Amino acid sequence: MARLPLKFTLSLLACLSTAFAFHLLILVGFEKPLWGNLIALSYLLNFTLALGIFLALYFLRNKLGNAMGFLFMGGSLLKFVVFFLVFYPGYKSDGTIQGVEFAAFFVPYAVALVLETYFAAKMLKNLGAK
Repeated sequence: MARLPLKFTLSLLACLSTAFAFHLLILVGFEKPLWGNLIALSYLLNFTLALGIFLALYFLRNKLGNAMGFLFMGGSLLKFVVFFLVFYPGYKSDGTIQGVEFAAFFVPYAVALVLETYFAAKMLKNLGAK
């Protein structure tokens, strides 16, 4: 199980990098600004937060095994707090949140969340097998 954090990190990096590349290609296709809407910061923050949350869960798994679900939900809460503090004011400055603004944050959020959920489930399964 010692390899799980490395597998998670590499999977997260690969999936978010791929999503970022496709995201930029879609923006080019729709003739939208590539680097607007804090897209690079969004991918970077989602990577950092997902990695930090997963590593915290991993290192606390034996000590706080029964509270893993609450810790996981707390991590999601942290991501939303970051969204509302960092991204929301800029996105809402014109009075509405555009689709490209929404996608700039929630595409990397969703990709990271799917991977976090998958790897957290693997971690819990291995924890229960002990």
